[in-house]
Amino acid sequence: MREPLLDAAKQIQGYELSWHDGGASGGMAGDDELQELLVFVVSQLQSDEAASLYGDGVLFFETTPAVIASDVVETLPAKGTVFRLSAADLSDSDTLNRVQELRQRGYGISLCNADELPLGSPLLSVVNYVEGPFGSEELHARTLARTDFKAAGVKIVARNLAGWEEFDACLATGMQAFLGNLYMQPRPGQERKELNSAQLIIVQLMEMVRQNADVRQLEDVMKRDAALSYKLFRYINNAGFGLGAEIQSLRHAVTMLGYSPLYRWLSLLLATASTNGHGAVLMQTAIVRGRFAELAAHGILPKNEAENLFVVGMFSLLDRLLGLPMAEVLAKVHLSDAVSQALLTREGIYGPFLALAEACEAGNGDISTMADALFISARRVNEAHLAALAWAQGIKL
Repeated sequence: MREPLLDAAKQIQGYELSWHDGGASGGMAGDDELQELLVFVVSQLQSDEAASLYGDGVLFFETTPAVIASDVVETLPAKGTVFRLSAADLSDSDTLNRVQELRQRGYGISLCNADELPLGSPLLSVVNYVEGPFGSEELHARTLARTDFKAAGVKIVARNLAGWEEFDACLATGMQAFLGNLYMQPRPGQERKELNSAQLIIVQLMEMVRQNADVRQLEDVMKRDAALSYKLFRYINNAGFGLGAEIQSLRHAVTMLGYSPLYRWLSLLLATASTNGHGAVLMQTAIVRGRFAELAAHGILPKNEAENLFVVGMFSLLDRLLGLPMAEVLAKVHLSDAVSQALLTREGIYGPFLALAEACEAGNGDISTMADALFISARRVNEAHLAALAWAQGIKL
């Protein structure tokens, strides 16, 4: 499971990853599971699919003194890796010494529940992140008084804010990092939007591709917006298709890829043409959803059906990006009945895969039961999730 780390501008700076093992506990229960997550991430970093998992951001991992003492922590790259510990953990001298050693090697340490830390605690000298809820009125006032955080040069991370009012209150204190899924809540007063001019062109192109229109007709439409052509070809060329040649024209893309893959890239282009205020995190989430669902379905659904799941994931947040009910979005963008059914009810051939992708974002629902119903193992869920996250990191929005 993952939760994004956002900055004040609601741009993704990294993620917190937690392990889902498919057991009765439903997730991380102790040292073994926590350590298994680190081992698993290291193993996945060796694959081409997940090589860019970190990107330019950071990954937070929950740890304990036993995990920190193990050798596995140093198999992760120091740059971008942050280990989460509590003040109680750091009260142990061996753990404190180990943390100081890791900090010298470039690893990050985040102190949990820092809102309960005494003012001027010496622990602030050995960590570079402090976490807390910080959102309620009482905690907000206490945070304003925490001059020791600023003096220590630590970065304050507000976790699991209850709403956008708490986000705004935290911004007022100067906080710059927010961990959780607040972005999934509609922002009060968010304007209802219509498809902008770029999106209208993309919708027209998607409909033409669906009807197998001649590539010359597609090119005529694409010429209306040179920036769209540039973005489309950049996405395709960055995606690691191993084409052996750079795509430079729509005709070339159709020749090399075919219409079905082109359709999926147009769906990505449609979402990224949004002007929503916190659209970047929604777009990234949609990309991960689509890629995860596609990877999870490999070997279960035929290849073309698995590819359709990418489109399902990409469209699953288009209602949020536009501030429109999904039914209205689908009235503007004509999709197959199976895709529409998945988006509206999470049912049909594609719906359960989308529901599983959504559950992995914050542990909502019984992931084990959902995966079992699709004959997907817990390990495959985790592999597909990390691979999708890494793949999305390579898409330069």
